[in-house]
Amino acid sequence: MTDTTPQHEDWFSEEIATFGDRLAGAREALGISQEDMARRLGIKLKTVVAWENDWSEPRANKLQMVAGLLNVSIRWLLTGEGTGPDDPDLIDVEGDLNQILLDLRQIRHEHARLGEQMGRLEKRLRNMLAKEVDRL
Repeated sequence: MTDTTPQHEDWFSEEIATFGDRLAGAREALGISQEDMARRLGIKLKTVVAWENDWSEPRANKLQMVAGLLNVSIRWLLTGEGTGPDDPDLIDVEGDLNQILLDLRQIRHEHARLGEQMGRLEKRLRNMLAKEVDRL
């Protein structure tokens, strides 16, 4: 475990990675399965899956337990700043390959944002259609 170095800080930064990305990355860096993590924290597997997919986030007491189990700081889990895991996969990646990985992560983040925006627009449209039907 080391402080995030300039070479790797973008990979898990708040702009590129989500809480779930950092959680999964730290868990995988230690070689812990989702099932094992759930068992060690005394929670259900579906809870770990939800956290890693950013469908939900742990409460403060579980967040502290997660950080301790993964040997990372709470601040790193939440923001990507502070003490995180070593990332051996990135050490071997050079130049353009590293940029491709970063670009893919950014696209995934943008995809999630657009999905949320589409959901809001769909809700607005449904409400407008319901009002129009009521008016007729």
